Amino acid sequence: MYDAIIIGARVAGAPTAMLLARKGYRVLLVDRATFPSDTLSSNMIQIPGVVALKRWGLLDEVLATNPGQANHIHFEFAGITLETDYLALEGINTIIGPRRYLLDPILVKAAVAAGAELREGFITEELVWEDGRVTGIRGHSKNGETVTEHARIIIGADGKHSMVAKAVNAPKYNEAPVLTCAYFGYWEGVPRKGGGGEIYSRGKRSIGCWPTNNGQTMIYVGAPIAEFNAIRADVEGSYMAALELVPDLAARVRQGKQSERLMGSADLPNFYRRPYGAGWALVGDAGFVKDPLSGHGIGDAFLDADRLAEALDEGFSGRQPIEGALSEYERKRNIETKPAYDNIIDIAKMNP
Repeated sequence: MYDAIIIGARVAGAPTAMLLARKGYRVLLVDRATFPSDTLSSNMIQIPGVVALKRWGLLDEVLATNPGQANHIHFEFAGITLETDYLALEGINTIIGPRRYLLDPILVKAAVAAGAELREGFITEELVWEDGRVTGIRGHSKNGETVTEHARIIIGADGKHSMVAKAVNAPKYNEAPVLTCAYFGYWEGVPRKGGGGEIYSRGKRSIGCWPTNNGQTMIYVGAPIAEFNAIRADVEGSYMAALELVPDLAARVRQGKQSERLMGSADLPNFYRRPYGAGWALVGDAGFVKDPLSGHGIGDAFLDADRLAEALDEGFSGRQPIEGALSEYERKRNIETKPAYDNIIDIAKMNP
């Protein structure tokens, strides 16, 4: 029997597994994916997330992948232009942009090094219940074998469409409708202003430019969800038309070369879920998710892993009842994330 089984081994699940294993707990980490593998992401790790990597002892390994780095931001909104350096937090004033096929394996490897057991290519089919409490999982391994495992707690780190959240009927709150759709492109040879990040608001378009690995630039275009069908009918044309709203940026993009096909989504919900119950907990996007305009998702997942691991250690160790520890986990999460959540909802409405 495990202390914790974590479903999902990316930016929320792997750090949670690592932190619990470092505290001496027996952890099973499962994911339907195998690593390395990519996933749709803005790639950006804002400064609090970079600080977390440093605290965990993983920052140097991430930096060795040559991710883009920026300590400067150029911002244009409602006729106002702002250029500034990022404020330092614990001596760090740089955001980084590692591709997920490079970042996620580092996190998984750190979890395994800490003592967590990893099962890749594992499909979790259902939760196991006993007397109204979640006690385990049932699924099948990559070789097709049916497997049942048990733990003191089952943690859903399985994203906004979390199977765990659905199985336990975790209630949502602070929910806002889907407000935007977004497309991402990767470009070579596109210089950035000041070598940093750029954000532009132009009418009903939001455009962001961020450094990523090997000198490439990720360029993001957000638009109102009501326009999704029209945009989908001509993704390339709509994307480039948005860039033309910033002529200087469009000129720089024309100097460069698109390195990958555009990727996008209209599946960009905004909500919180109650993140715990009898024998279960949620972490990362499974517990709360917001529009990706701000690029805070990875860092939010890191900080959520810290909060959950701390709460579970409080409960497992007997320093306080686990129900109280997890209630405090939810309270801290909401206090620390709600101001940014409300701000992003307002921005994503794209009101003139």
